[in-house]
Amino acid sequence: MATRSRNTSNRAPMAAPLDIRLTNAVATLIFVLAALALLAAGVAWASRAPLFTLRAIALGGELVRSNLVTLRANALPRLSGNFFSFDLERGRAAFESVPWVRQAVVRRVWPNRLAVTLEEHRAAAFWQGQSDKDVGNERLVNTRGEVFEANLGDVEDEDLITLAGPAGSSAQVLAMHRRLADTLAPLAARIDLLKLSSRGSWHVELDSGAKLELGRGSEDELVARTARFVRTFAQATQRFADAGGSLRPLLAADLRHPDGYALRLRGVSTSTNVAGPR
Repeated sequence: MATRSRNTSNRAPMAAPLDIRLTNAVATLIFVLAALALLAAGVAWASRAPLFTLRAIALGGELVRSNLVTLRANALPRLSGNFFSFDLERGRAAFESVPWVRQAVVRRVWPNRLAVTLEEHRAAAFWQGQSDKDVGNERLVNTRGEVFEANLGDVEDEDLITLAGPAGSSAQVLAMHRRLADTLAPLAARIDLLKLSSRGSWHVELDSGAKLELGRGSEDELVARTARFVRTFAQATQRFADAGGSLRPLLAADLRHPDGYALRLRGVSTSTNVAGPR
């Protein structure tokens, strides 16, 4: 009698017994825990291994004001940890706390060094703020228009100008100075003080002692107003020349008038309104 063949190709595989699955899960868990323990032990060993103790700091950047003595005194006491545990953000903050340091970039160098690149402030002017906390607290403005604090004695030989204005206006005042300095150049006059009031009015003091009131307006309007004054000044004051034909020194000029300006000259007792060309 022929036997009937059985088709077993579509039969589902039998699941492993519960005890085998439990054994496999426990083994996997033990393996993972062992790996984590080894990793933790490795990290603990590395954190104490003398090989990874930070031993040197390589400094880079164009350093003029900063020196090793200043950096060692201000930054190094705030650094801690080894190659693995050193906090780069705290390290950056430590170096940027050093006077004259504008920006610091800190990198780890395998296996036990730090590489630090510093960018210093470049002083462009003194800064006088107008808030109560700024009174008597003269600071500096860098070439980017940022206010910073440093030892003012470091720049006493640089003959810096003074800028003044409300909080947050340092970049605007510095940019305005650059435009006005070029505009006033034909008068052979140097700006000693440029001040922006809290109401938006501009005041200039020249190295000759003369004072200019520019008033309010856009930068282009103020520069145009000043350029008109410079262009017509010699002609406007020629009639007040002294006996030798020399122009009298300027004491003050009020450029706030829409159609001209008012002058005060040394040796001339009355103010003179001069209509400038339109």
